[in-house]
Amino acid sequence: MTASYLLERAWVDGAVHDDVLVRVADGRFVEVVPGAGRPGAHPEARRWAGLALPGLANGHSHAFHRALRGRTQQERGTFWSWRERMYAVAARLTPGSYHRLARAVFREMVAAGITTVGEFHYLHHRPDGTPYEDPNAMGHALAEAAREAGIRLVLLDTCYLSSGFGAPTTTVQSRYSDGSAAAWASRTEQWNDPGGPTVRTGAAVHSVRAVPRAELATFRGRAPLHVHLSEQPAENAACLAAYGVTPTRLLHEEGLLGPGTTVVHATHLTDEDVELLGRSRTNVCFCPTTERDLADGIGPGRRLHEAGARLTLGSDSHAVVDLFEEMRALELDERLASGERGHWRAGELLAAATAHDSLGVADAGAIEAGRRADLVVLDTTSVRTAGTGGDEHTAVFAAAAEDVVATMVDGRVVATREDRGAIGRELAAAIEEVWS
Repeated sequence: MTASYLLERAWVDGAVHDDVLVRVADGRFVEVVPGAGRPGAHPEARRWAGLALPGLANGHSHAFHRALRGRTQQERGTFWSWRERMYAVAARLTPGSYHRLARAVFREMVAAGITTVGEFHYLHHRPDGTPYEDPNAMGHALAEAAREAGIRLVLLDTCYLSSGFGAPTTTVQSRYSDGSAAAWASRTEQWNDPGGPTVRTGAAVHSVRAVPRAELATFRGRAPLHVHLSEQPAENAACLAAYGVTPTRLLHEEGLLGPGTTVVHATHLTDEDVELLGRSRTNVCFCPTTERDLADGIGPGRRLHEAGARLTLGSDSHAVVDLFEEMRALELDERLASGERGHWRAGELLAAATAHDSLGVADAGAIEAGRRADLVVLDTTSVRTAGTGGDEHTAVFAAAAEDVVATMVDGRVVATREDRGAIGRELAAAIEEVWS
């Protein structure tokens, strides 16, 4: 299938260009020509007004957390009290209800311009910990949900063995654990989804709290590999007590840092931690809207970038599903922490939001011939974006998910702004089912 589009404006090769002709065939860009909009030219091309961007990459998602939005802010609480509420949702899900919830959440994502999602998946078994007849039933529910929503899924199958530094899992955590890293590997080897360009797999270590040091060797050489890191000071203190090193130093000593690894949050780091992550070229996924919702803190984003780490972005708990908000939050939160402005250029933040390769999808994230034909088109005349210039600064510092006009994945339009009402109703029904 071949199609042509004439984009009013588009972010191409690090800059905004006018009148960009793109031709798509077999799910890829085969031609990208800035300045192609001569009067009467290309009558075959569909014309899209606004600003077109490469597809956005959500580097860290827990789809089931979406059922918590608006239900965990009624009291002061802590990260740990929030976690108990999250466990309550996790205990209620079945493959069927998870499929319906995830499909609605993934549809919310594509409507917000997200074309690839890294789903950090640890709801593996029945609530009592016994395996389903299909040991990957919950993962298959996510894969089918992604296909139906039109999003590209990287299922980061997560190992979760301990309630904390070798302690056994609690009753509510029973459905997360395979018992050992070897058993985790055995189950993941039974994954039999047809895959293709829509569904891929990767690996995850939930955290150094949840996977004992002796089990970490199983994950060497796996990529993409994701791991929660230093989200809370309590994790750092417990790791020092258990092993005498920080979580970052532990991952380094176990050979798990590097370009194929993404650490998530990385909020509470020592100077040595920053140096280790940067020198190893490890990816770091910040999730600012979740980190502020949970009062986790503000991580050293700019320092990590300057040390050599590559920053990516995720919506994590889905307190907000809006990668434009995540982009500007990276800058605005650092302003609050430092009392200074101008830590990030808009182009750098766009690069973080379109970094698909941390999810093992190296051929997406740019409007460029040969790349996957993912596009996000923004309305540049909305009440948020009108008069802002219609360039990269509009995208990062003015736009919101509601300004997405259309989203294309692999050359197929999978969401338009007209879909939002139906998506809202689907979300409401799926979340009501979880809580009923």
